[in-house]
Amino acid sequence: MTEGRPSAAASAPLWERDTEIATVTRALDVLCADQSSAGSLLVFRGEAGLGKTALLTETRRMAERRGCIVWSARGGETLKSVPFNVVRQLLQPALVALLPEEAREYLGDWYEIAGPALGIVDPQDGSADPQYVCDGLVAAVRRLARREWPLVLLVDDAHWADQETLRWLAAFAERLDDLSVLVVVARRPGEVSGESARHLDAVAAAAGRPVNLSALTPEATAGLTRASVGRHADDPFCREVWAVTGGNPYDTVELLAKVQDSEVQPVEARAGELRALNRSARGGGLVDRLKGLGIEATRFAWAAAILGAGISVDLVARLASMNTDVARHCAELLCNARILTEPDPAAATEAEGGELEFVHPLIASAVYNSIPPGVCTAMHGVAAQILTETGHGAAEASRHLLKVHPDDDEELVEQLREAAREHLAVGAPDAARRCLERALREPPRPEAHAHVLYELGRATLLTAPAITIEHLQSALAMPGLASDQRVDAVVRLSQALLHNDQLEEAVRTVEAEATRHEAGPVRLRLQAVQFMWEGIHGETVSQERSRRLAELAGTCTGRDNSERALLILRGFDAMTHGENAEEVLQLCDRALVNGRLAPGLGWTDGEWGIELLMMLGSAYTYADRLDRAESLFAEALRAYTGAGWRGGHLSLANAFLGLAYRRQGRLKDAESTLREALALAERVGRGLPLYWSATCGLVDTLLARGQVGEAWSIAEQYGFAPPYPSTIVLPDIRSVRGRLLLAVGRTEEGVNELEAAEKTAVSRGGHNPVLAPWSIDLAKALATQDPARAAQLAADARRQAERFGTDTAIGEALRCAAALETGQRAVRLAAQAVAYLEASPCQYEHAAARVEYGIATRSVAELNRGLALARSCGADGLVTQAREVLETGRGLR
Repeated sequence: MTEGRPSAAASAPLWERDTEIATVTRALDVLCADQSSAGSLLVFRGEAGLGKTALLTETRRMAERRGCIVWSARGGETLKSVPFNVVRQLLQPALVALLPEEAREYLGDWYEIAGPALGIVDPQDGSADPQYVCDGLVAAVRRLARREWPLVLLVDDAHWADQETLRWLAAFAERLDDLSVLVVVARRPGEVSGESARHLDAVAAAAGRPVNLSALTPEATAGLTRASVGRHADDPFCREVWAVTGGNPYDTVELLAKVQDSEVQPVEARAGELRALNRSARGGGLVDRLKGLGIEATRFAWAAAILGAGISVDLVARLASMNTDVARHCAELLCNARILTEPDPAAATEAEGGELEFVHPLIASAVYNSIPPGVCTAMHGVAAQILTETGHGAAEASRHLLKVHPDDDEELVEQLREAAREHLAVGAPDAARRCLERALREPPRPEAHAHVLYELGRATLLTAPAITIEHLQSALAMPGLASDQRVDAVVRLSQALLHNDQLEEAVRTVEAEATRHEAGPVRLRLQAVQFMWEGIHGETVSQERSRRLAELAGTCTGRDNSERALLILRGFDAMTHGENAEEVLQLCDRALVNGRLAPGLGWTDGEWGIELLMMLGSAYTYADRLDRAESLFAEALRAYTGAGWRGGHLSLANAFLGLAYRRQGRLKDAESTLREALALAERVGRGLPLYWSATCGLVDTLLARGQVGEAWSIAEQYGFAPPYPSTIVLPDIRSVRGRLLLAVGRTEEGVNELEAAEKTAVSRGGHNPVLAPWSIDLAKALATQDPARAAQLAADARRQAERFGTDTAIGEALRCAAALETGQRAVRLAAQAVAYLEASPCQYEHAAARVEYGIATRSVAELNRGLALARSCGADGLVTQAREVLETGRGLR
C-alpha cells in the first residue's frame, strides 16, 4: 500500500490490509447471494498487535452494512478455564431473544443436551458425555443459523478460548458445506498446546489456508505516522517509528498517541525520544504509567484484570474495596490513559455484561501480570466470595478458587468438589479434573481425602485412564471410602487398567479385592468382573478359566445381578467355544427378567458397564437368536442417545447393532450403522477396542456385499492390520483380515492370518465356526495346494458346527464341504446347506447357498431364487455372480 491513508471508516490497524479485506468481501458476496450457498470459514492468524481485532471489527461493519446478522465472542487469557465461555458469548444474542419455549422448539431434541452447556437449562445429576454435548452444540448452532440468515460468526482471540468451545468450533467447522453462514476466526500462532492446539489445527485445516497477517512496511508506517501526527512528519522520524515498533500496527498507534500527548514534534531531531515513549506503552513502561495514575486507579485496574470480563464499575468497586464515586473517578482516569475503554456497542454481548473493557489484550495481560502474587491470590479469593454471595454457582466461582493458595481450607475443598460436579453435569470433565486436582493441594481433611481421589478418578475415567489409575489406587490405599464406594472404585480402577492395556493387572486388582470379602453378593460381583475381564482378553482365555466359570455359574439361579452377570459370562464363554447353542440360550435367558434386562443391569447403569451386555447380545447373535440381539442393541442405541452419551458407548452400540444387521443379512443397514460407529470411534481415538470393532465389522460387511475394493480401502485408511488389540473383537479380527487378504489376491498372507487364528483357537480349546470362521476360509484357500488338509479342516468345521448345533453353523460347514467336492457329491452337500440355511435367520448365507446350489445344479429357478435373496440383502457380489451365470445361459435348465 502507498502512503495514502485508508478511508475514514477504516481504523489505523487496517493499513496494508487490502488483501484481507478483499477476502472478507468475497466471502460476504457468496453468503449474501443465496441462502442455499455453502458456508465458509476464514482464519486470520498473526502475532499480538497485528490488527486481528481490527479486521474482525471491519468485518462486522461490512457485514452489517449488507444486512447480515453478526454474533461475536472473544477468548480471554484469564478465562480459559471457564467451560463453554466463548460459545455462550457467541450465542447470547440469539438465546436472549428466545423465550424458553421457543428455545425448546428451535433446539428440539438437543435442548436438554446443549441447554446446560449454554446456561439456559439446569443440568441433570451425573456426568454428561462431552462428545454428545459437543454434537448438541453443533446441532444447536446449525438450527439457529438456519433461523438467522445471512449470519456471520466472529471469534476473536481463539487461542484463549476454553477447550470446550474449541472442541465445538472444530466440529462445527467441519460441517459448513450445507449451512449458509460465514465464520471468521482470529488467533495468534502458538500460544496453546495439547487438545486446544489440536482443535485449533482442525479449524485451520477446515479453512484450507489461514491468512497470516504481516507487519506494516516502512512506507505504510510513514503514511500512518503522517495521518496521525501531521503531514509535516519527516522521513527520518517516520523511519524511526517503523524501527521502534517493527511495523506492529498496535504498537505504532500507541506510540503515535504518546507522541501527540507529549507534543513531540515529528522531526529527525526528536526521533531519539521514540524508544522511551514506546517503552511506556507496554510491559514495564505501561505498569509505571499505571502507577503514575495513583494507588486507587492501580487497584481498580488490578480488579478489572482479575475479573477479565463483565467489568462493571460497581463490581470492580466491591472487589477493590472502594466506594462507587472513587471507582467511577478511577475508571475515567484509566479510560483517558487508554488502558480501559467502553465496549463497542455493536460488538458487545449480553454475556459479558460489562461497562468497560481493556483497550487491548496486551494491556490486560500486562496489568494482570503486574499484580503482586499475594495480592492477586487474595483478590481471586474475594472475587470467588463475591460470586458465591451474589448467587452464582460454584462452577462460576471455581476459576477464581483455582488461583487461591492452598491453606487447609475445608470449605474451599467442598466448593471445588461441588464445582466439579457442576462441570461434569454440563459435559466438562477437564474442568472438573482441574477443580479436584486443586482440592487435593489444599489438602482435604483425612476423612475426605479418599473421597476427593475417588471423585477425581471417576471424572477422568473416560478421558485419561492412566491418571484415573493413579488416583483410584491412591484412594483405595487410604481409609475413608464406604464399602460400596470401595467396591465401585475397584471396579472402575479395573476398567481404567483395561482401557490402558493393563489387562493382567485389572484381573489381579478385582481378584485381590474379592478375597477380602466373605461369600455373598459383593464377592460374587467382584468374581464376575474378574471373569468378565478375562473373557474380554480373547487371546489367552484358558480351559481352566472356563471350567471355574462353569462351576460358579452352575450355582447361580439369577436371583440378583451378580448371579445374572455370571450367567451371561458363562453363556458368552460357551458360545465362543462352540458349546451347545441351546445351552447358551438357556443361560442367557435365565439372566433376564421376563425377557428384559433386570433393574441395575440397563445400558446406562454404571454398576456393571457396557461390556457385560455386549457379551449377552453377542451370545444371542451367534446362537441364531438375532431378533433378541437386535432388540438389545437397538435398546442400547436408544438409551445412549436419550442419556446424551455420544462417545464410545454410542459407537459400540452402533457397531454391535451393525453386527446384528450383518448376521441377519441386512447388509445395507449394517454398512450405514457401522460407518456411523466408525465415525464416532474416530472422535474417541484410534487403537481402542471399540475402534477395532467398528472397523472390523465394516470390512466384514463390505466383503459380504462384494465390495472388495472398498473393503481394502477402509482397511488401509483405518489401519485394519496387525498389531491387533489384546481384547476380543467381534467379528473375529483374524478371520476377517484373512478373508480380506484372500479376496484381494494376497493368498499367502491370507493363509498365514487364518493359521494364526487357528493357533489361538487351539490355545483356547475350541472355537465357534460361525463366530470365527477361519477354518472354513482356510479350507477353501488350501483346496488346490493341500487338498488333504483342506478336507480335514472342513471335517473339523462340520464337527464343531454340529456340536454347536445352529442351522447357520451347520449350513455354513456344509457349504464349505460342497465347495471342496465335485459332481453329485457337491450337489448333495449344497442341497443340504440350502436346507439348513433356509431355516436360519442369516439371509445372506442363505442367499449365497442358493446361488451356489443353482450353479451346481445349473437350475434357472434356484439361481433366480438366490438372485432375489441376494438383492434383498444388498449383496451386490452375489447378484453379479448369479446374473452372469443366468446371462451366459449355457447348460442351464
